[in-house]
Amino acid sequence: MIGYYVHHDGFGHLARAISICAQMRRPVTLLTSRDVPKPHRFTDVVRLPRDDSAAHVSEPTAHGALHWVPHHDPGLASRMDAIARWVAHARPEAIVVDVSVEVAVLVRLLSVPVIVMALPGKRIDAPHLLVHRLADHIIATWPKQLCVPAWLRSYEDKTSFVGGVSRFDGREVPATGTARGDHESSSPTRVLVLGGAGSFDGAQAALEEVAADQKDTTWTKLGASDDDWTDDPWPQICDADVIVSHAGQSCIADIAAAERPAVIIPQARPFDEQRATARVLRQFRLAVVTQRWPDQRAWPALLTHARAREPVRWRRWEVRGAAARAADAIEQTAQRYAGRPPK
Repeated sequence: MIGYYVHHDGFGHLARAISICAQMRRPVTLLTSRDVPKPHRFTDVVRLPRDDSAAHVSEPTAHGALHWVPHHDPGLASRMDAIARWVAHARPEAIVVDVSVEVAVLVRLLSVPVIVMALPGKRIDAPHLLVHRLADHIIATWPKQLCVPAWLRSYEDKTSFVGGVSRFDGREVPATGTARGDHESSSPTRVLVLGGAGSFDGAQAALEEVAADQKDTTWTKLGASDDDWTDDPWPQICDADVIVSHAGQSCIADIAAAERPAVIIPQARPFDEQRATARVLRQFRLAVVTQRWPDQRAWPALLTHARAREPVRWRRWEVRGAAARAADAIEQTAQRYAGRPPK
């Protein structure tokens, strides 16, 4: 049996876990503070206490050794206790951690093989150096042929670059008649803006101005708030002429799965995570990239440039089969450290 820890920040970590676990042969228990939609493919779900609600935070980084371990935090203590109790009871073959340096360290100290999910960006601080060194295996959800960060090269022998993991991999494109670029030139350009937690903050007014100014475009916004959230954005993604998105890993993988033209606006994240992904997309001409929300006068050219890109370039992101490759890497690691040779 495999344990799978999912961080509570953002939907992308959970979406990735759902996709990967759907390909697993072993039973999987999810450990998370997030609400998990039903139905799901997990054998069990362990709901963890939150560790970010204390009124007072003292020495959260353990003097730079870790990312989040504040003194005397009852939520953190309860969270770690719940994980340790589950490990003692369930005796998992391995645990996947996506993502938390502290949980990965705890799991390894409890004598359990640990698989960690790598993230883009500059992961050269002391906690990341520790977690990548102690990991029994690392999974990078982007293609190796496009990017091997310098900090990950020392661990290539224990890293699987599986490609972008999308929950829509293998799903058919809806038969709208216009989803693949045969949209009549006289019709308005359909632009879909994909948001997320903390994405495009303050851009709502600018978006309204752009929509009012660009008479030859229609603008639809999804995912930035509860008002425009949908559990299944696949039809809208496929039907868009151009997608405007942040550079989060799940969003990029979903766009790649649909092979849609895109304008990517990376958001400020720790360790330059999204900017690192955006640089790769720009370098290999998979999408148009701009570093900030553009002036409304810039949009016509940006949309034209995006539509001029060959959508098949997105195949270089290697979405097809990525979740299955990740699942295989996890199960191979569990077998290896259980003393049984891989099949």
